[in-house]
Amino acid sequence: MSTAVHYHEGAFPPAELNWARLVTLIGSANGAVARYDGLLSAIPNAAVLLSPLTTQEAVLSSRIEGTQATMGEVLEYEAKGDTGDLTSPKEADIWEVLNYRTAMRAAETMLQELPLSLRVVREAHKILLSGVRGQGKSPGEYRRIPNWIGPAGCTMEDARFIPIAADKLPEAMSRWERYIHEETPDRLIHLALLHAEFEALHPFLDGNGRLGRMLIPLFMHQAGLIHRPMFYISAFLEANRDAYYDRLLAVSRDGDWTGWCAFFLTAVQQQAEENHRKAAAILDLYNRMKTHFVDLTHSQYAIHALDWIFERPIFKSSDFVTASPIPKPTAGRILNVLKQEGVLKEIEKGSGRRAAVLAYAELLNLAEGRDAF
Repeated sequence: MSTAVHYHEGAFPPAELNWARLVTLIGSANGAVARYDGLLSAIPNAAVLLSPLTTQEAVLSSRIEGTQATMGEVLEYEAKGDTGDLTSPKEADIWEVLNYRTAMRAAETMLQELPLSLRVVREAHKILLSGVRGQGKSPGEYRRIPNWIGPAGCTMEDARFIPIAADKLPEAMSRWERYIHEETPDRLIHLALLHAEFEALHPFLDGNGRLGRMLIPLFMHQAGLIHRPMFYISAFLEANRDAYYDRLLAVSRDGDWTGWCAFFLTAVQQQAEENHRKAAAILDLYNRMKTHFVDLTHSQYAIHALDWIFERPIFKSSDFVTASPIPKPTAGRILNVLKQEGVLKEIEKGSGRRAAVLAYAELLNLAEGRDAF
């Protein structure tokens, strides 16, 4: 007999929450987000300076779904130039991460002209599954068949959770979209409910978890909580994966929306604090290196070099020489100086016509939160 939890039909949005239990968490989470956003808004060209954090978020969100690629592997693969040929499981993992990052950027661009909506969701889903293992699973289209969540290869009878029936999905997604734009007492609670409902509906055949987490910074940006959709929550969710899934499951099983909201607010607060710490450390590194690059290179192009390397902390030496806005002879000299002074680390030596692959280890280690390079 099946013991699977079934979707909570008719229970979204919840009629009531235990606000007394949540009020302290709401204050702490909103305060932490505001402090992070204050720093984010002060960072010049945040998309460049925080580029490693954006890639790390894509890595960790994908890892929750079972991929094994690291940030270093993704950036090194990208630096060497991909072939588009997924010849190994590792390459397939890397492409899922790259697609995540591309889909996030595309969604951010769409939000400049559109509100967060089902159109944005479907377009992001197309990109997320483009050319990877889920490409045969109707990218951008809602599922038309039942699906279920449980151990790999399990039957519906052995499933842990069974989402809404496919024939009821379009109406449920329209209700979810309408709720995005409703007025609510608190935007983070609003977001918690939207995320839980999206995951419970499981509207696509693949990519629901990654897409649901991608929607978190997009909603925070649209709601005015952050100036840019650059909020990195997956580290907490990956470290607390079992609790993450259990709290989501309890929404449908027990109607425990409040418990889920409490978990989500804790995740937001802790990650806002960690995001602030990492972003501050990266900004401090950038400000220190502005002077250091000038002192080392004695070049008017020192800051151009710094910006280019921050955006691509693993790169081929030939790409720096040919693609950076620096005259080629000067670019080559700058690279030699930065290698000699230990600023750049050679992770693959050049040989013949093959360029060396270089890494800015200090920046990468800040993003990783440990000495990984």
